[in-house]
Amino acid sequence: MTKPRILPTDAALPPDSAASPLQPILQRAIEDAGGWLGFDAFMALALYAPGHGYYASGSRKFGHMPQSGSDFVTAPELSPHFGRALARQVGEALQATGTTEVWEFGAGSGALAAQLIESLDAAGVLLTRYTIVDLSSSLRERQQSRLAAYGDRVRWVQELPAQMSGVVVGNEVLDAMPVKLLARLSGVWHERGVALHAGEFVFADMLTELRPPLEIDGPQDYLTETHAQAEGFVRTLADRLSAGAIFMLDYGFPEHEYFHPQRHMGTLMCHRGHLADANPLQHVGLKDITAHVNFTGIALAGQDAGLHVLGYTSQGRFLLNCGLLDGMQDAPLEQRVMLQKLINEHEMGELFKVIGFAGNTAQQPYSDWPALGFAQGDRSHTL
Repeated sequence: MTKPRILPTDAALPPDSAASPLQPILQRAIEDAGGWLGFDAFMALALYAPGHGYYASGSRKFGHMPQSGSDFVTAPELSPHFGRALARQVGEALQATGTTEVWEFGAGSGALAAQLIESLDAAGVLLTRYTIVDLSSSLRERQQSRLAAYGDRVRWVQELPAQMSGVVVGNEVLDAMPVKLLARLSGVWHERGVALHAGEFVFADMLTELRPPLEIDGPQDYLTETHAQAEGFVRTLADRLSAGAIFMLDYGFPEHEYFHPQRHMGTLMCHRGHLADANPLQHVGLKDITAHVNFTGIALAGQDAGLHVLGYTSQGRFLLNCGLLDGMQDAPLEQRVMLQKLINEHEMGELFKVIGFAGNTAQQPYSDWPALGFAQGDRSHTL
């Protein structure tokens, strides 16, 4: 293996992080890899190492304020009307595809599941089963407590079956999938990984043949991410989904915005105590690590695997299309304020996007199905 280029140690772990139970696990992984571990492998352990990774630990994670011990808030926790609006699209998709099951990936606190089940039941949509796929045992326990009233209609699985049908939902799932880091330094591309220096984690670069999907204009140094795992996840869904639809909601951009020459520091971000920072080597296992989604790559992965792109738009436009504000004129001020956070451009409305897919098999060609959430403001042409 070519010797990695160690970067300056300002990215090293502070002394108070040395006692993290993840420290020896990550050190061993780096040593087993020959002294250099690709960032995607490091991120996977930091988030998902059994018992010690961020999502495998018992910390609260989801909540409105840091005083609750939480790290960030997601749309279902902001307002139950988020799930009620999404349920209109899910219900339409269930009926259009002739399926009766919802699959939710990364169900968080269980808030979205409760909102969807309640809303679908109220609308008279046939829902025979709600399946949650979540790798976090602590979150599964929280979900099971919250959803106990729905009995055995809700189930949890850790692996996908060979064939599945229904409507798949993922809210802020793709951003937590491990990414590779690519760095162009003095015109030469490197893959950025993690090494050990004086017992501390440091970034280290290795020459690579990997490239971003677009040529980056300009001579400037440039750091970015590629999303092989998220794209592979979509291909897996396409392979397993015999009938149904998929709706993924997350923050991100189309390819031409993602790899813009001015986005030279990438999009990697960490969240802890409702504060954000850009150093994933600090407090490993105690905070979330995310990257924005390249929705062009997600769309192409699905399309190449046989899915039909139903649409792509901003979260704000999607929720408005699904009737988020219907009947809310006289709602209490606090509720209306939360709804504005979901749809305003300077809040979640523009940064977050929604992409929809439908199975496109010979038996059930859904290519002419006009999905409610993309009825106005569809941006598929920008992907």
